[in-house]
Amino acid sequence: QVQLVESGGGAVQAGGSLRLSCAASGRIFSIGSMGWHRQAPGKQRELVATITSGGSTNYADAVKGRFTISRDNSKNTVYLQMNSLKPEDTAVYYCNLGVQTSSWPVYSPYWGQGTQVTVSS
Repeated sequence: QVQLVESGGGAVQAGGSLRLSCAASGRIFSIGSMGWHRQAPGKQRELVATITSGGSTNYADAVKGRFTISRDNSKNTVYLQMNSLKPEDTAVYYCNLGVQTSSWPVYSPYWGQGTQVTVSS
């Protein structure tokens, strides 16, 4: 019904920057909150940042001041600008969207396939 395609991951040295994108397509009536999570090897998946349909944002303490989440509703896309990257930011990053697929006012969660971010010291 809904497909999410992530892009922008890669390898970078500490202090560098990357920009992740997550584009949704398919049966989309409306998109609510959008967010990014990450999972490092041997650790649980954790929330990185979220943005509501109204543009309100929330960040994990570990990334505040370095990461910026944004959205382009005309493109059904959410972005994560990551600056001043640290080795501890190394993880697989997943986007997560709440999507309304019909006129019924219910939002279902959809996840991207994940994109690897590797930060070397």
